[in-house]
Amino acid sequence: GQGGGGAMESAAKGSYVLANLAEVVERVLGFLPTKALLRAACVCRLWRECARRTLRTRQRIAWVSALEPGPAENHALVRALARELEKVHVLPQTVLYIADAETFSGHEECHEQKKARKRNSKETALALEKLLPKRCQVLGLVTPGIVVTPMGSSSNQPQEIEEGEAGFALLFPKIDGVKIHTFHFSKDVKNRVFDESKFAEAGLKNNPDLRVVLLFGYNSWKTGATRFLHQIVNPLNEKSIILAGGQVESFTSLTSENNHAQPGDACGVVGLAFSGPQIQSATVLLDQDVADERTAEAAMQRLKAANIPEHNTIGFMFACVGRGYRHYKTKRNMEADAFRKFFPNVPLFGFFGHGEIGCDRIVTGNFVLRECNDIKDDLLHGYTTVMTLIHLGSTK
Repeated sequence: GQGGGGAMESAAKGSYVLANLAEVVERVLGFLPTKALLRAACVCRLWRECARRTLRTRQRIAWVSALEPGPAENHALVRALARELEKVHVLPQTVLYIADAETFSGHEECHEQKKARKRNSKETALALEKLLPKRCQVLGLVTPGIVVTPMGSSSNQPQEIEEGEAGFALLFPKIDGVKIHTFHFSKDVKNRVFDESKFAEAGLKNNPDLRVVLLFGYNSWKTGATRFLHQIVNPLNEKSIILAGGQVESFTSLTSENNHAQPGDACGVVGLAFSGPQIQSATVLLDQDVADERTAEAAMQRLKAANIPEHNTIGFMFACVGRGYRHYKTKRNMEADAFRKFFPNVPLFGFFGHGEIGCDRIVTGNFVLRECNDIKDDLLHGYTTVMTLIHLGSTK
């Protein structure tokens, strides 16, 4: 009977260790993806405390990419997110997802089935939101084309996908010293003048820590849309804030306490604001004349000269649908390739849209700006590409 007793004794020792030694438990829990970690947190108080500490250390951005078309009934991004969320090591607090407009809610012709099932963008958006934590803020956009870095490594080659099914979801955990929040302004049919007190409510005014605002206009073809966009962009056009973004097809998700009503026929602006003294950012504008490898690389060289640290940094590319491989004649993926050459470890995300927002500007801790003239930069463009870096501080 000695064998059985010994086994029981070592099992008892093992369970004693796992029940009591916080360092050991924390070490073990550290290997678990977040969803499994949250399940483990239900075991006992010690495990809950260890899980909580472990989660607090996970401040790296994660992302899910979808580059392969999915089955007709749901978008590839829904499938990718359902699969990958089991594996991610962060607890998303803010999510920005962007998918291609054509297949997010378009007709998928299936010859096998007599009646092609038309996807409904509301259904797709709800399916995505359901997968994410309840208290998470979600901003979802659909655009004509997608720029995405495949999963697995920050140094993977970013892809410009101008047609076909694609999408990505950027998962921002809680990051010490950084606040990210969503906002939404829709054009009020009755008032021609925008009520600027809404800026303060949205944390875009009287916020000394505001560093970066990503802005996306929707329903930009509507009358008054451009004028409305100017009313939003002009007051924010300060040298100490990076503004970047573009005109999207539509926004499909905006979940947070204060953003609800979305009149279907209105036009407006949605976005993400990044605040925090440790944030550094820089942006460059590639105008219409940038039409070959040499000039595209010269623009990346300007972005590189901003000296933004590369770790814990994400890149955004907002390009006009008129650019891409048609603009560069035969070469596909030209701008994403140029970006990768100068920023080997920064993942790049973005879209091809209907107009771009941005200029050349640098915002770092000491606010050394190139040109200190008082002329406001022109921020609204067509046939251009805006490239932006956002550094969220050094992670432990």
